[in-house]
Amino acid sequence: MHQPAITGHGVFTPGETITNDELVAAFNAHADRWNADHAEAIAAGEVEAKAHSSSDFILAASGIEQRFVLDKTGVLDPGVMHPWLRERRDDEPGQMAEMALGPCREALDMAGVDPSEVDAVICAASNHERAYPAVAIEIQDLLGAGGFAFDMNVACSSATFGIQAAADMVRSGSIARALVVNPEICSAHLEWRDRDCHFIFGDVCTAVLIEREDLARGPHFRIRSTRCATQFSNNIRNNDGFLRRTRKGHMQDRRDMQFMQNGRKVFKEVLPLVSKHIAEHMAEDGIGPGDLRRLWLHQANRTMNDYIGRKVLGRDPEPGEQPNILQDYANTSSAGSIIAFSKHCEDLAHGDLGLICSFGAGYSVGSVILERAA
Repeated sequence: MHQPAITGHGVFTPGETITNDELVAAFNAHADRWNADHAEAIAAGEVEAKAHSSSDFILAASGIEQRFVLDKTGVLDPGVMHPWLRERRDDEPGQMAEMALGPCREALDMAGVDPSEVDAVICAASNHERAYPAVAIEIQDLLGAGGFAFDMNVACSSATFGIQAAADMVRSGSIARALVVNPEICSAHLEWRDRDCHFIFGDVCTAVLIEREDLARGPHFRIRSTRCATQFSNNIRNNDGFLRRTRKGHMQDRRDMQFMQNGRKVFKEVLPLVSKHIAEHMAEDGIGPGDLRRLWLHQANRTMNDYIGRKVLGRDPEPGEQPNILQDYANTSSAGSIIAFSKHCEDLAHGDLGLICSFGAGYSVGSVILERAA
């Protein structure tokens, strides 16, 4: 048996941002158009008028102040309200594979590893660009990695589930190194015309390199243990394919084909599920609340994270104990906890313990306990 470790990590951040004020202006213009077009039905009580959104509402509901996106032009057009993403030819790199290259190379460079030394690539994301060939195999090819590759999807928990899969393979000796990459184009699945959710998501890509600890060439994070669980629920659902209604000429207008959630039920059911999961994982590993230096949580909602932090630590988290990147990136599905880890991990000292946890549709929850090694 071999000890797995995270030896490198990276983040790709798109070049375009949408602030809450920009988003609200577009949404409210859309709502005014919709209300004018349906004025008679609204007056007759057949449909409800669309209420305006506001930056204060968004910040209070989520803690989000802005989000990064691959395309803001379409999202901010009241007549469009979705991103325009250029359809790639079959002989061109796909959108997900292209955005994965930067963070993968960043992780490899940090670890001092050549792509040819990688034995597996796992593309773990909540939505995939196509059914096949696997996006992971395309990433493997573009990088020049060896071994094999495959896609996996456990919604917002995809990254932590991917880390467990890679760590288990390294631990068993079937591979020595694996890249787990999380390209999330959430803007293509969000219903930007729905006030209750139009502010939630952003786009990003993260990657971590997992390898045998005895092969590590510098400071790293020992993967002490992992834990995953699922429980079926329809309270967070997406029935559509990848970009079907975001490409010109391929529009769909069915509300049930985009991201949907029953927010109140999600809060009520997911919070105790996640808190219990983390507590039991820590107990299994012999770790008490006072032993944890850092919590890297899924970046879904500031209130949810604050609640989980208090339940896990038994008190309000101190500054730096539970870093949030939600205000800058919004919810980036599986990549959120990895962004938090990547941007808030290098200050940990040898022997410090931290825990990555992601949770979401499924329901699914995955946790990874790490120990800093010099």
